Amino acid sequence: MTGGAKPAASSVLIIGGGIAGMSAALTLAEAVERVHLIDSDPEWKVYGAGITITGPTLRVMKRLGILDEVMTQGWTADGILACDQAGKVVANIETGSHTLGGLPGAGGIMRPTLHKLLAERIRQMDIEVTLGVSVTALGEGQPKTVTFSDGSTAEYDLVVGADGIFSATREMVFPGTPAPNYVGQVCWRLMSPRHPGIDRRTYFLGGPMKVGMNPVSPDRMYMFLLEPVKEFERIPDDQLHTRLAELMAPYGGIVADVRGALTPEANIVARPLETVFAPKPWHKDGVVLIGDAAHATTPQLASGAGMAMEDGVVLGESIAASETLDEALEVFIARRFDRCSLVVENSLRLGQLERAGATPIEQIKVVEAALEQLNQPY
Repeated sequence: MTGGAKPAASSVLIIGGGIAGMSAALTLAEAVERVHLIDSDPEWKVYGAGITITGPTLRVMKRLGILDEVMTQGWTADGILACDQAGKVVANIETGSHTLGGLPGAGGIMRPTLHKLLAERIRQMDIEVTLGVSVTALGEGQPKTVTFSDGSTAEYDLVVGADGIFSATREMVFPGTPAPNYVGQVCWRLMSPRHPGIDRRTYFLGGPMKVGMNPVSPDRMYMFLLEPVKEFERIPDDQLHTRLAELMAPYGGIVADVRGALTPEANIVARPLETVFAPKPWHKDGVVLIGDAAHATTPQLASGAGMAMEDGVVLGESIAASETLDEALEVFIARRFDRCSLVVENSLRLGQLERAGATPIEQIKVVEAALEQLNQPY
């Protein structure tokens, strides 16, 4: 904790040790006397494939002190290539902006790598972390009395729900919030050796499905394919490579090359895309939601992780600069609600265009307009 004026809270509990929770912990620890981060996983593991990074996400990574490591262990590049179904480039979308301070406009990294970098920063700042516990009850009023799954209790000025799209915190504090909604697409994810033709974020548009590829390190890349499906049905693991090959069959160029290299041992995951957008104000009686607990998005704008990290930073800055907790949380919502709404709404719009078979140009226009707004300071 640094010196200066007294912040709006002196003790904060963060529920969830993912990207949003760790980002909040790092920024809050600059001003708050006690920051306590908990996660229900006793091993604090993270699953998942690659993460596509935008320029604004690199900007917030710099604020969190992990940019150099991200650029070393991940991949960064300017521009987004948009290709047609045959693999021919139809547009090069500009991603750079003077508002990014000279940072690259895009990139990628493995999710476990990003988790490790944030966790290392947490340890460097000596932030209190408790693993293998969850919250079973939140008391009324403020400060908030919290009951943990191990039977212990503690009081905090602020409780931060950073526990993901299926947030138990959201259920406790805002029980009427609609459940996560399936949007009619299944996201297929493949980790593979980097194709020599993939040196930046690349989309293949105009076919029966949207396909995207992005390097996540010098020798690895991440591919996603968005399949329109009315109802999701799990496919057995031993059939994943066969089904993915069928879905990729209509595409030429690099997609065809990657398809030809698929084997039964390929690293493939297929999951339904779901979203939730909690109504204002995201906070009540000293509890606030951030990240996917408040605004889980689909991946079309590659901004889910970026919005989660921005939430954490803005929450910490709002607490440090405000005289009261209520004032801090109102400042937080004022800075975050419209920006996060922009991501969710435009991602869903892109999904609708994809399912409708819209032309690449129609889809590109939505991406360009959204990126122009996201490049502005958060």
